[in-house]
Amino acid sequence: REWTMKTSILFLLCLSVFPGFSQGRVVGEDETGFAECNVFFSGQVPPEGFTEPFHVKICQQYNKEPRFATLYSTKDKIPLYSAFKYTKPAQTEEEDWLVEPQIDDPENDLQEMVHEADIVGSVANLGANQALTSDYVGSGYERGLLNPSLLNEKDFQMATYTLTNAVPLSPSFSKSWHRDIKRVVEQALVPHCSKKDHLYLLAGAIPSNLQVNGKVSVPETLWLAACCDAPEGWSLALVKKMKDENSLADLAVGELEKQLLAGVHLFKGNCGADNQRQEKIEAILQAVTQIQSGEQAGTSDNQEAKDSSLVRKVAVIIATPFIKLLELLIYMFVELVKLMFRFLWLIIKRVGSTLLDGVYSLWNGVVSYLTEISMVLISIPCDVGKVIINILQGFLEIIQDVAIFTYKILSIPMGFVLHLAAFPYYSICAIPSVLKDIATGIGGTFSLVIDATATLLHGFYYLAAHIVKRFVPKGSSDD
Repeated sequence: REWTMKTSILFLLCLSVFPGFSQGRVVGEDETGFAECNVFFSGQVPPEGFTEPFHVKICQQYNKEPRFATLYSTKDKIPLYSAFKYTKPAQTEEEDWLVEPQIDDPENDLQEMVHEADIVGSVANLGANQALTSDYVGSGYERGLLNPSLLNEKDFQMATYTLTNAVPLSPSFSKSWHRDIKRVVEQALVPHCSKKDHLYLLAGAIPSNLQVNGKVSVPETLWLAACCDAPEGWSLALVKKMKDENSLADLAVGELEKQLLAGVHLFKGNCGADNQRQEKIEAILQAVTQIQSGEQAGTSDNQEAKDSSLVRKVAVIIATPFIKLLELLIYMFVELVKLMFRFLWLIIKRVGSTLLDGVYSLWNGVVSYLTEISMVLISIPCDVGKVIINILQGFLEIIQDVAIFTYKILSIPMGFVLHLAAFPYYSICAIPSVLKDIATGIGGTFSLVIDATATLLHGFYYLAAHIVKRFVPKGSSDD
């Protein structure tokens, strides 16, 4: 109970100090989908075949609303795909990077995307299962978005800036990828889907053996799969190799699935591949081809400009060491700031723990005091009741004794009562008679003694006379 109370108070304190910026929920292995984010999949069925234990399903939310879905690889520390829908792009773009604390520490109470600096020291194993901003510092790669922010309106756009939606890309490749995706989606895919809300997009990456800082995998290929399940349905896939940033190849979704893991199916029922109209597919491919040719023309037109900037490139090469040194200093400064924040967080946590202990002890004292007072107040009526009951019980016992005594008196015979009442009279009147009898007895006794003595003496006399007559000779009568 003590631990629960402390945890609850600490959780409320954390919520007040670290307000959430956007929400994201990690879905467990026992769930078959992305919960609230199933709306971003055709037929509300996520891709099948991604069954590795390090594949984590994330329903990316912002302002308590689902914005897109991501399958994240905690082994490669990059997303394998992000599922989203096309929305009206925002006019301005705000870059504000976030992380998912529940991927590294499922036991914590945070279930939302937050700034990395706000959870340093409070989330266990931060960065163990996901990439952090520090992994990209000084690597030469930038955080490339699978779900491009430029294809989303404001709230959806803010939700895309999470490191669980980013892969390491070179600046030029990232720019080329986002430019190609934006043109293909807006100029080729959206116009040929009669119902815009039935256009489902999957942007993914195929990891390579190359890693940034020995931690984050650099993709060897980026891909985009589209499914329009409107009455005139169709599906299409595009791939872009990291080795050639100007390449953009189109292929069937089934061919893309063969390049991914065995048994992977991106869309439910292959997005009606058996009923696709060939004319619709050809029109889409023609639009894609025009986009590709326009990019190639732009590339050739810019060749002279690239050649003329050779001096600028040399200057950049010379300045690179100084830039790297500056990046190192910035990195050291950032780490120092992190260390200060960790130290401050430790102090706040210690002070908070002490305050919580004091509040808890005070609370226990107040509760104990109130409990004792309550027990005393409750015992007063009980004691008064006991006294009243004892008085009543004593009174009833007196009445009972009186009744029994009365009954005993009434049950005595009247003759005995009269004799008992006349006893004093008879006793007093009998005293003279008793004294007389005593005197008579005493006189009789003396008379009896005298008679006995006389009789005894007479006997002796008679005996002596008889003996004398027997043995003494008879004489004269005178003798």
